[in-house]
Amino acid sequence: MRRLSKLAVLALTLVIAAPASAEQLTLGVQESGTVQWEIETIKALGLDEKHGVELDIRPLADSRAGQIALQAGEVDVILSDFVWVTIQRQQGGTTTMVPHSLAVGGLMVGADSGIATVEDLKGRTIAVAGGPVDKSWVILQAYYNSITGAKLADDVTANYGAPPLVNELLANGGADAALNFWQWNARSKVAGASELLSVASMLEGLGVSEQPPLLGWTFTDETATAKHDAVVAFLDASFEAKDVLLHDDALWDDLRTLMGAADDEALFIQLRDDYRAGIVSGYDPTNIQAAEQAFALMVEYGGSDLVGDGQTLDKGTFWQGYSK
Repeated sequence: MRRLSKLAVLALTLVIAAPASAEQLTLGVQESGTVQWEIETIKALGLDEKHGVELDIRPLADSRAGQIALQAGEVDVILSDFVWVTIQRQQGGTTTMVPHSLAVGGLMVGADSGIATVEDLKGRTIAVAGGPVDKSWVILQAYYNSITGAKLADDVTANYGAPPLVNELLANGGADAALNFWQWNARSKVAGASELLSVASMLEGLGVSEQPPLLGWTFTDETATAKHDAVVAFLDASFEAKDVLLHDDALWDDLRTLMGAADDEALFIQLRDDYRAGIVSGYDPTNIQAAEQAFALMVEYGGSDLVGDGQTLDKGTFWQGYSK
C-alpha cells in the first residue's frame, strides 16, 4: 500500500471541515518564485477549501508582470512591496496590502574577502541585484553613511545585475561582496560565502524598531469590497499555511523539488531555514511604525526615483479590513 505524504494526510483531515461553497479569487503569482511554496502548501492541505475560497492561480513572469495584471484587472491579488503600493496611492490608485514576508536579503562576502566590517567595503567592488534604486542597496548606503559619514556610491564600484549573475560574480572573484535576495544568498551560503550584514540588521542599526514587512498580498480597495469574504478567507488560509511551514519539518519534504533542492540536502535546509526567518506570523494594521520608518529612510537616501513624490507612507498602504 502506498504511504501517503505528510501533506496528503493533513489535507484529508482539513478538507472534511471545508465549507460547502466557495467564492473565487484570482491570484497572480510568479511562476518561479518562493511564493509557490506557500501556494502549494495551501493547495496540498486543502486550506483554500477549508476557509471557503476557490483560488484561480495565474502564473506570472515576474513582479512587474503582476503589477500590470493587477492594474488591468486581470487578477485580484498579487505579491508586491509596500513602496510600490504607496506610490500607486500617491498617484490616485487604490492598492492596499496585507504583509506576506519579512525576507529581503543581505550583503554576502567570500571566505577570503578580507571584509569584516562595513568600513572594509571602501575601495571594493560590490555586485548588486537590481539597479541603482534597489531598496536593499539604498538601505545599505544609508547604513554605510551612518557608520562612516561617507557616501558608499563614491567609495565602491557597484556592478548591477540579475541575481544569478550577482552570485556568479561573488563566486568567481568578479566582486568582493554581493547584495542579493535571500533565496540567492542561501545558495551562496551553501557555496561557502557568509552574510556580513542582513538588511534587517542594517535597518536595526538605523533605528528602525523592527523588521518591516517588505512584501504583501496586494489588491485594490474595490476588490476588498466586492470580494471581501474571499479576500479574508484567502488571507486566513495564507496565515495558516505560514504557521504550518514554520513549525512542521515533515511537510517540507514534499516541497524539495519545487525548491530546486531535491538532491541537495544542505541547500534544502538552508532555504527552509532562511524562508522561515522571513515568515510573518501576525498582522496588526494599526502597527505600521517599522514600515513608516523604513520608508522615511528610502525617501532620504533613494529620493523620488525610488519612492515617488510622496514624503510619507500613505495611511491606506496596509489594509485596515484584516488583522491576525
